[in-house]
Amino acid sequence: MTRKRKLVPYLFVLPNMAVFAVFTIWPALNGFNLSFYDSGDGLTFRSVGTSNYGTILSDSDFWTVARHTLLFTAGFVAASTVLAIALALSLHAQRRGRGALSAAYLLPLMISPVVVGIVWKAALDRQTGLVDEVVSAMGLGRPGWLVSPDLAMVTVVLVGVWIHLGFYALILLSGLQAIDTTIYEAARIDGCGEWQRIRRITLPLLRPTVAVVVILSTIAGFQAFDYIYTLSGGGPVGATTLIVQYIYKHGFSYPIQYGMASAAAVILFCVVFAVTFLNYLAGRRSEAI
Repeated sequence: MTRKRKLVPYLFVLPNMAVFAVFTIWPALNGFNLSFYDSGDGLTFRSVGTSNYGTILSDSDFWTVARHTLLFTAGFVAASTVLAIALALSLHAQRRGRGALSAAYLLPLMISPVVVGIVWKAALDRQTGLVDEVVSAMGLGRPGWLVSPDLAMVTVVLVGVWIHLGFYALILLSGLQAIDTTIYEAARIDGCGEWQRIRRITLPLLRPTVAVVVILSTIAGFQAFDYIYTLSGGGPVGATTLIVQYIYKHGFSYPIQYGMASAAAVILFCVVFAVTFLNYLAGRRSEAI
């Protein structure tokens, strides 16, 4: 009877794990295997060993999109973390309507990323976009958000932050609510001001939660594709083309190169895994301190 009871939790998890294995683990393993093959038509395959990896690592376009991806991810992680902390602190101080505001901040994440890209592309249109109309009315001209390469990168970073900010803020809000309020009371009695309490109590105790946000935003930054593709198409002149679009181009554009696309995806997985693991170790170290 005891053995049966021990098996019950696994039986509940089994259907979910089966779906995960069929639709995630197996495609990932198959993709890794496919990276050692080449195909000119997507139907017939021939083994080429590790030549796909060599071709990718010697491709200047790959290093260009890798640089763009690192730049995008760095900006996205930094902006998301700082703004999410500020928003979480604001929500934590809110006494009324916190639930409604939290739900409102989550709305962008509920919208399809493709739709988000289309909507923002219309809003940022240089001729008829609402954003440019407002900026122009303020006497600042029409910047052309998606025309200048540097400005286009900043724009896609801000749109990505707009999508994920509410989610990260709620994670940090849960961390804030877990902090013992008696610590703040003791600090207040000792004469600590609001900024001192934030700097010396809140931020140090929030480090583990911040580490989670950094890890999640890093993964999201490296995987960004859909809203960028519909927003800028990777332009202008490839300024916002990231590594996932590079994979998409080789896998779904003529000539079809499933092996190249799979090899690039494996490289992306290794990079994301390494960066995530380093973030995890850094978070553990700061938590120990």
